Amino acid sequence: METEQTDNERQLKELCRRRLSARRLILASNRGPIEYYFTENGELRFRRGSGGVVTALSSLSRYVEIDWIASAMGRGDREIAQRAEGKHFKAPLDDDNLYLRFLVFPRSTYHKYYSIICNPLLWFLQHYMWNSPTTPNIDIVTHDAWDNGYVPVNQAFAKAIVEESMSSELPPIVILNDYHLYLAAAYVRRQLPDVVIQHFTHIPWPSLSYWQLLPSSMRQAIFESLCAADIVGLQTVRDVYNFLRCCESSLDKAKVDYEQHTVNIEDRLIQVKAYPISIDVVGLKKLTSSTRLKEYEAKLRPLCGEQTIVRVDRAEPSKNITRGLRAFDKLLERYPEFRGKVKFIAFLVPTRSHLRPYQRYMQRVTELIETINSKYATEEWYPIDLFYENNYVQAIAGMRLYDAFLVNAVIDGMNLVAKEGPTVNDRDGVLILSETVGACDQLGQHALTVAPADLEGTTQALYTALTMPLDERKKRASALKKSIEAEDITDWLLHLLGDAVNLAEERSAKAT
Repeated sequence: METEQTDNERQLKELCRRRLSARRLILASNRGPIEYYFTENGELRFRRGSGGVVTALSSLSRYVEIDWIASAMGRGDREIAQRAEGKHFKAPLDDDNLYLRFLVFPRSTYHKYYSIICNPLLWFLQHYMWNSPTTPNIDIVTHDAWDNGYVPVNQAFAKAIVEESMSSELPPIVILNDYHLYLAAAYVRRQLPDVVIQHFTHIPWPSLSYWQLLPSSMRQAIFESLCAADIVGLQTVRDVYNFLRCCESSLDKAKVDYEQHTVNIEDRLIQVKAYPISIDVVGLKKLTSSTRLKEYEAKLRPLCGEQTIVRVDRAEPSKNITRGLRAFDKLLERYPEFRGKVKFIAFLVPTRSHLRPYQRYMQRVTELIETINSKYATEEWYPIDLFYENNYVQAIAGMRLYDAFLVNAVIDGMNLVAKEGPTVNDRDGVLILSETVGACDQLGQHALTVAPADLEGTTQALYTALTMPLDERKKRASALKKSIEAEDITDWLLHLLGDAVNLAEERSAKAT
């Protein structure tokens, strides 16, 4: 499998060196690959950005030059943008060919864009998180946020993309990312009718009936703009079919081919493809041998029980944390032999903590943990340890120690944690995986799969994982590792970029 891994990387390097180097690659995402911040004593420093989009795409700059356009997220980013006078600048990273341009928005505009439309409206909708009899309530505030937040921010991104495209003689390939930039493709297409545009959505694409919770003006604008791209990338085949059905039902001029996964609008062909995203296996293995990770691992080992259940999640409702805790409660209640022997360690990362739904959810999580601990704790043992902080290395160290790894999200586009855990774990731990995450398509046959709302099923899956014979654990763990190594981040980038380059070359050949 090492040969296949090396071959993926070799092919990606070859693609970038021979074919992509003759073109200009422009990436756009809300969050950038670097974030600047001020220390307590006022020094301006930087660190690599967080989030799945950044993690997945940042490694690409090792192979090819990238112009990356992103929002200025905090005071440090805004300061750097001001110093750069709104232009792009070389990112201060070793061995990276990365140029960054921050877009600065008025605070009220960005608040409307991000905190009213992107989160929670689109995020909640695409993760099936609305309680439709009561929420959402799309009132005049939401319409204003769309018109005076989401629309102008997307227009600003498109304007910057056009400016960057026209500043070089190299023909550009534009890759837009995620639900923050659904309207950008249409604005770019109007100015650059021949440019190759690819839009990749990292989160699930729900069915049309759920999209219809949005006003027709909003969802039509989203569907039409995405069809201004040449390639629409989604995580799974299920997402692809959902998108095709949305286009067929909502766009009058759309002709959908379900076999070829295409949409034809007035003789312009849009390819709709599944690109299941993955992880940097080589980089992750390198991290596991680092001194810093080993220090965290040594700190965590005394917290483990005879057997240890681990979960690693952002602290948000779609991750289904409370149901997982309730299933663990039922496990201890029904099988008292696990008391005093099994530990549950939760690594939760704060996210969108300024939004009240997230605040309320985290409050429920902590209250439930306190209840379970008080219910079963003895002088020598208590069931659950919680780490509530953004500490990636510590979380990876925790994943190395699990006997059972609980990933029971309500729904996820992919869920990279489900791939990180088996990659770094050295105890032949068992993966318990929700059927509704994208990773289940690849990993489900080697995991214990559960329906996310099935408390009883999750309880039984925990019991099965903790009582599974060692030879079966080893067989499952080995199969997970091999599958993830074969389809790692370089494999994802190879397919994503390869399709864009193929289309660009076809278009250039026709023009000549």
